Amino acid sequence: MNPWFIVLLLGVMLSPLAWLAPSRRQRGQMDVRLQARRMGVAMQLSPQTWPHWLLRQPPDSCPQYHQPRRRGQADSWCYWQLEPGQWVNKWREPCTDQALLAQLQALPADAFKVEATDQMLSICWGERGASAALEEIVGFLKAIA
Repeated sequence: MNPWFIVLLLGVMLSPLAWLAPSRRQRGQMDVRLQARRMGVAMQLSPQTWPHWLLRQPPDSCPQYHQPRRRGQADSWCYWQLEPGQWVNKWREPCTDQALLAQLQALPADAFKVEATDQMLSICWGERGASAALEEIVGFLKAIA
């Protein structure tokens, strides 16, 4: 048999293994998620229904970083980032709580949504900016939760 034919045959047999290796972007996402876990923040991929009026449509399945809230906090709210630093509620009214707005504006530009219920505080984030942005996300979650 021709040695080139054997090399080609081995290449064809081993090429699917290269598809199983994570890409550089996927490795970066895994690192960010593990680092968040070490900082005490949980993450899940959750399907989201986004408002039609958002200028840039986030992905349908978005990474959601969340933290349980302390007891006794019964306020519920939800804000979307219309443009970097501009946070609005579902009626497109800007956030009026100045203390909360200052903390929301410190979040990265690819933080799409922040939601608080009586049990959980969550941020839907695009995971760009790696460690520096993660520090901002975790700092926000720890301060507000």
